[in-house]
Amino acid sequence: MRTLQIKVSETDFKKYNLGSEEIKFTDLVDLISREYARKALLECNAIAEQEGLSKMSMDEINAEIKAVRDAKTHS
Repeated sequence: MRTLQIKVSETDFKKYNLGSEEIKFTDLVDLISREYARKALLECNAIAEQEGLSKMSMDEINAEIKAVRDAKTHS
């Protein structure tokens, strides 16, 4: 196994919840991926709210899904 040294700001250290001075690379990738996923989810929520999608009922959501599936089937 090889060792890689990476300098990280105190802000990023806390932001990514690194927790210790030594971490496996796969764990680092996982922590960073989670942060990107969290940001993407927040952005999706903001877009859904702007477009009024966050106010849709489950019936409306299911109808939209059905309409898209039906369109694919009949095209």
